[in-house]
Amino acid sequence: MHPIVNQVTQAILERSRQERDNYLSRIQRDAASSPDRGRLSCGNLAHGFAACDQADKDTIKLMDSINVGIVTAYNDMLSAHQPYQDYPEIIKSALRSVGSTAQVAGATPAMCDGVTQGQSGMELSLLSRDHIAQSTAIALSHQMFDAALMLGICDKIVPGLLIGALRFGHLPTIFVPAGPMPTGLANKEKLRIRQLYAEGKVGRDALLEAESASYHSAGTCTFYGTANSNQMVLEAMGLQLPGSSFVNPGTPLRDALTRFAAEQVTRISGKTPDYRPIGKVVDEKSIVNGLVALLASGGSTNHAIHLIAVARAAGFFISWEDMDRLSQVTPLLAKVYPNGAADINHFHAAGGTGVLFKELLSGGLMHPDALTVFGNSFGESCVEPQLSDAGIKWNSTPEHSLDPEVIASLDKPFAMEGGLRQLNGNLGRSVIKVSAVAQEHWTVEAPAVVFDSQHELEARFKSGDLNKDCVVVVRFQGPKANGMPELHKLTPFLGVLQDKGYKVALVTDGRMSGASGKVPAAIHLSPEACSGGLIGKIQEGDIIRLDARTGVLEVLVDSDELAARPTAPAPIEDDNCGRDLFASTRALLSSAETGATFLFDEQKALAALNLSY
Repeated sequence: MHPIVNQVTQAILERSRQERDNYLSRIQRDAASSPDRGRLSCGNLAHGFAACDQADKDTIKLMDSINVGIVTAYNDMLSAHQPYQDYPEIIKSALRSVGSTAQVAGATPAMCDGVTQGQSGMELSLLSRDHIAQSTAIALSHQMFDAALMLGICDKIVPGLLIGALRFGHLPTIFVPAGPMPTGLANKEKLRIRQLYAEGKVGRDALLEAESASYHSAGTCTFYGTANSNQMVLEAMGLQLPGSSFVNPGTPLRDALTRFAAEQVTRISGKTPDYRPIGKVVDEKSIVNGLVALLASGGSTNHAIHLIAVARAAGFFISWEDMDRLSQVTPLLAKVYPNGAADINHFHAAGGTGVLFKELLSGGLMHPDALTVFGNSFGESCVEPQLSDAGIKWNSTPEHSLDPEVIASLDKPFAMEGGLRQLNGNLGRSVIKVSAVAQEHWTVEAPAVVFDSQHELEARFKSGDLNKDCVVVVRFQGPKANGMPELHKLTPFLGVLQDKGYKVALVTDGRMSGASGKVPAAIHLSPEACSGGLIGKIQEGDIIRLDARTGVLEVLVDSDELAARPTAPAPIEDDNCGRDLFASTRALLSSAETGATFLFDEQKALAALNLSY
């Protein structure tokens, strides 16, 4: 193992030892005391299978049979989740063939950030993650189940399902993907049309045609945003069948993988000798494997928030510093848009997750002995499924990338370190994704242009007032302020300014996520403006220095002057689109660096990580 990877892993384990021990004790108690079907009353059990057909009822009555709870995030508005409509019947059929049963235990919310981007509804997006976790817990609380299957792919949905599943850590659990849509309009061309629209050079009809050609069918969006990063992380954490993430929906192999996942979860249930509860699969090695895969692939910055909350659900405290240290020794081995021209289908064709993991394992950057839901350990995950007459055949992945322009080797990486860095300075702490940013743009020192909403920037851009070197500051976008929406409305405008030759950067207490592009962006700034962060004291014209090389983010204003300045008042926004129903939830959210969650005590995390404001 690489010494830094080992050090980070051990540091996570040591600072989390008491919390992790408490968690393991709890899931052990749950496994021993939760009323399995044999301990349910006759009335409980009758209610539990009342809607099943007689054959399933007869099987469920056999207390040594395995009943699998399905938690689904299906709706037919999300392209990525529409294929899940038929999954329950595929799963039930597969399980009946091995003498087991399945029931849809419950459903969770599943909103699409692509639909709500730049709209009021986006302010519910991050909040939905914790509600999904609660919905998952409600679904599993019926305690009719010996194992669980999670149907979810997109942004906040997978982290929410995972947090909820980890609270039932005694249940073996497998995540079942649906795969990406086939390749459409090239991402580079889509970005070009977006920038032309921002400049007023093409109309809305051309923009809509380009967007529709990009997002054109059922399946996950093909760029490497949070949804596809979720799949990468799940495989790296051993929670999904190897090589299954990026098989297109509606194909025979996709359906065969769904059936195999259903059968596999019965093989690792508590009623078999190979019991693998999710609470033990997700440990410090699994978490580090997920982080390393994310960094090596240039994945979504949303996981700088989500994985902190996921780890906490399993009894671990992780930090941005952990991610930064791992990033320094993890080379960038994948170029998938926005980090390159390829899409996720090209990545899969080049060898996919198996080739990437094989490279990382060969360099000692991932833990080969981590427990997984398939095979004896993670070291056996470098395989890919192939359809045969007998079902799924597992073949070893190619020894080397089939396209070095998409997946590189350790000998010739795209960059010597991963795509994420921590920034520190008098403004607080933030993260920056540099994998898509050319190195000549890693350092920007320029006057601040201050906004309290992403919607204010367009008018100043169109007026020409931003045709200069500048650091765009967008504040009151943190968890407590408005639920921390993504700010992708800014990207085309800032990209145009950078293309004109200006030095441009973004500083915000909001999010940019997996589609963070070519402009340097210091995001997730903590403490946020609503919590007294100094970003709330920045004034127009203040010089801000962002240096991704040295990890510095600071406003070059005398500390006494900063202390004397009042914090700007938070903007007053209409509580439309249902946002008023979540006002109390927003007030409970922790900082971005402690997971932006209302599910866990923030002070405990701050103390464990030795952080202070």
